[in-house]
Amino acid sequence: MKKALVTGAAGFIGSNVVRVLLEEGVEVRGMILPGENQRNLTGIEIEKVEGNVLDPSSLDRALKGCDTLFHLAAIYLIWCQDRSRFYKVNLQGSRNMLWAAKRAGVEKVVYTSSIAAIGIKPGKDLSDEETEFNQYDLANDYILTKYLSQEEALTFAREGLPLVVVNPAFPFGEGDVVPTPTGKMIVETANRGTPVFFKGGMNIVDVKDVARGHVLAARKGEIGQKYILGNENFSMKRFLRLVAKMAGVKPPSLYMPIPVARTIGYLMERSAKKKGKAPLVTSKEVPYAAQYLFFDVTKAREKLGLVSTPIEESLRRSIEWFRKEGYIKNKGDRS
Repeated sequence: MKKALVTGAAGFIGSNVVRVLLEEGVEVRGMILPGENQRNLTGIEIEKVEGNVLDPSSLDRALKGCDTLFHLAAIYLIWCQDRSRFYKVNLQGSRNMLWAAKRAGVEKVVYTSSIAAIGIKPGKDLSDEETEFNQYDLANDYILTKYLSQEEALTFAREGLPLVVVNPAFPFGEGDVVPTPTGKMIVETANRGTPVFFKGGMNIVDVKDVARGHVLAARKGEIGQKYILGNENFSMKRFLRLVAKMAGVKPPSLYMPIPVARTIGYLMERSAKKKGKAPLVTSKEVPYAAQYLFFDVTKAREKLGLVSTPIEESLRRSIEWFRKEGYIKNKGDRS
């Protein structure tokens, strides 16, 4: 790997992938959406090229001279005023990018999917790369488009494109400027905005570990294989309590029944449609998130050599960054 194109280079995971590549001496070209906020690339010296996954000609130009592609550009939201954007960017945009990679004859493609594209086993059983997708009834537009685009990527691999898939779990850490759904939970809890919790759980992981997993997949990943990039499985209650403890605030203490949470999500969505501002939670997200989204990360550890950062260490850095950047307002006095 001599020169890599990273799409979504200014994004949360993408900018961290850029950093890892530079640390390993790889020449990096970052594809930037015209007019995109480049805050996450401040102080990083890389070649930048404007491109849009919906403009195939821009993708051919962006890939010229690159031997490796990291495709991360996607819409990562739980809700969007214009639902069609998910399908245009996450699905058609990925098709365009993969066709461009095939035309360019790249040596390796690392395709960023999500654990959302993997099925969920019942109860607290651990899902893995072979768990068949079974979330059609609960999937929102993000989940569905990530699954559909992943299946198309795997089809490209079967047809000869040297492609591997990585499935990040719920990432958190520095540089979460949007912030992501995981980051929002950290910020809201640290600001004492979530005194309640509901059942369910998730696999959380340091964004830096996810970035390292991408680069390991480029070097060691087997063509046509999926690798879950995660770390530790936490119930929602345990995670929010840990965030509260490390932020120095009172922990959530009230259990919210799922029907109540769904009603709140529905009302938030109605308000969001009027105001054009994304809701904290949606009615469809609640039943999905109320499952135990627990995953087995053995494959990435054994096949790629992925090493995980202790969760408390990662969470401490994340809270410090959110506080420094003004997302977390209080000082953590537990009052």
